[in-house]
Amino acid sequence: MNKKDIANIRKQFKLNNNLMSIREIFNVYVKKESGEIYHHVSQPLQMLEQEAQELFLANFKKVLTGHLDAKLFELKFNRAVEDSTQTILFEGLQADTTEDWKEYMLQIVEKMFAHTVYEFDTVVTFVRGEYRKATRKRGPESEEGGDDEVYSSQFVLCSLNKTDQPKKTLLFDYVEKEFKSNNAVDPIINLESPLSGFLFPAFNDNSADVNHILYCAGKANQPDFTFIEEVLNCEEIITAQEDKDCFDFILKEVIGDEVDSRVISNVYEEIDKLVHENEENEESETPMLDHRDIERILTVSGVENVEPAKVEHAFKSVVADEKHEFKASSLVPKTIKIETKIANVTIDPKDLKNVKYITYQGKRCLLLEVDEDVVVEGFRLEESQTL
Repeated sequence: MNKKDIANIRKQFKLNNNLMSIREIFNVYVKKESGEIYHHVSQPLQMLEQEAQELFLANFKKVLTGHLDAKLFELKFNRAVEDSTQTILFEGLQADTTEDWKEYMLQIVEKMFAHTVYEFDTVVTFVRGEYRKATRKRGPESEEGGDDEVYSSQFVLCSLNKTDQPKKTLLFDYVEKEFKSNNAVDPIINLESPLSGFLFPAFNDNSADVNHILYCAGKANQPDFTFIEEVLNCEEIITAQEDKDCFDFILKEVIGDEVDSRVISNVYEEIDKLVHENEENEESETPMLDHRDIERILTVSGVENVEPAKVEHAFKSVVADEKHEFKASSLVPKTIKIETKIANVTIDPKDLKNVKYITYQGKRCLLLEVDEDVVVEGFRLEESQTL
């Protein structure tokens, strides 16, 4: 799945939407430490109060929010697994009755708590529904298009959420006209920050892909590998941060520890160009880079004496799989932070070429080229002729 596919699905989780039909919601309350199922209930989403519906829909959007390969991961199922989660989810989607649907989902809950112990009660929420997407936009002068023809796919979405104990608070009773303590003891379901979740199947080019699943990690670049392998029964993954770290090691092997800021800026600019060209052409496949691509990028970026054998050796010394390819979108940082004892400077990667590290009159200086006045605390700094 690419970010456009995910965004299209995420925005459909709203009330009274004819492009998203949720058949039922299944909530399972699980006790801490023991992993015992305390209670579970399935009902049509529309049977909930509107405020409760909105809270759950906002939670489902959270499961589909985040950067690919950092918070969201498209995983491939491991086919060599008995009683695989892929089979359970697929058969659950096809279940004719609510009771059958619940039984399949409870099997997944059992997998979740067979390998993990939580220090707090949790709630596992499943929904199954139908996602529709118009095959083409309705023309301004035509009555055809829009919702007349749609792609339609069944899906299951799961969210795992922790519960919090209510804090003691002071409240004012309007009826009795007195201040009193709040003695609520009911646990609060934290729908703001899912611990994990998933969407099955994955969607690519408007079609369902039952061989892949979209997994949501609780925190960026911190996927739960036990959940991925033992619960979802999927193959191993590499996070965007891990990919970026490997790429940086390769650059150091080829370039060395010291480099001109313009060279690094050019490297990021070349990679970013590939990503944007891919987006402009609306291609679903993310551009990938092997050692030959890295060699070309370093050469055009101004690195001297780039030898193919040296790049290939650096690649093999860092990456175990010789056929590994880097996702271009994972290699360009959102921002670059330059830290010194005096000040920290955060800049866009494309502006790195405007930063120079120089020695002036025996003093090491960070020179930042700007094209506008510099304002500090409301004062415009006076231009100095000396350092």
